[in-house]
Amino acid sequence: MKKYLAEFLGTFILTFMVCGAVSFTGGYAGYLGVVGIALTAGFTVAVLLYVFGTVSGAHCNPAVSAGMLIAGRLSVVDFMGYVVSQVFGALAAAFALYGLSKSFDAQVISQYQSYGYDLVGLGTNGYADTSAFLNVWVVFVTELLLTFVFVLAFLCVTAKTAYKNVAGLVAGMAFCMAELFGLVLTGAGINPAKSFGTAFVKAVFGDVKALSQV
Repeated sequence: MKKYLAEFLGTFILTFMVCGAVSFTGGYAGYLGVVGIALTAGFTVAVLLYVFGTVSGAHCNPAVSAGMLIAGRLSVVDFMGYVVSQVFGALAAAFALYGLSKSFDAQVISQYQSYGYDLVGLGTNGYADTSAFLNVWVVFVTELLLTFVFVLAFLCVTAKTAYKNVAGLVAGMAFCMAELFGLVLTGAGINPAKSFGTAFVKAVFGDVKALSQV
């Protein structure tokens, strides 16, 4: 049960930090920007691997768990438990982010919307008017490749105990690299739970666009 709780908490932290950086500090007064968001994402992945790595492996991502399953390093039962925990962790984080977004001044939100920036976007992903790409298949392939690169790095660096001291650093760098490349193109989901959680909460409160594109 500890490993499922670790996956829930890890995915909560990852979604809260990364999507919060995208939606809030990434745009508000220009505090972070693409590089800052990517670094936040990479640092978060690194910290989670060192904190929860010995408990659950700190997948915090259904794509990573799927890779572990295919590699024979995770059972089917644990895979299902991990994914459920990850999805609920992302949903909880998205609801928390929405609650925080309600504290923004309506005038400030409106001002940023006039600049084309959504302070209450919750860091959702998408295409067409929410992406540099218009074609859903180009977005799909881009997300597929970015996720493949991250999962490959994660699988390789966690394959041997000899790598444990640098595992978090390498995985964090890989995630940061993918975010740097993909943020302005697709929003850089690279994590189905994170993408679904934020889109679902947006839909719950009336905006179904992100969920319709997930």
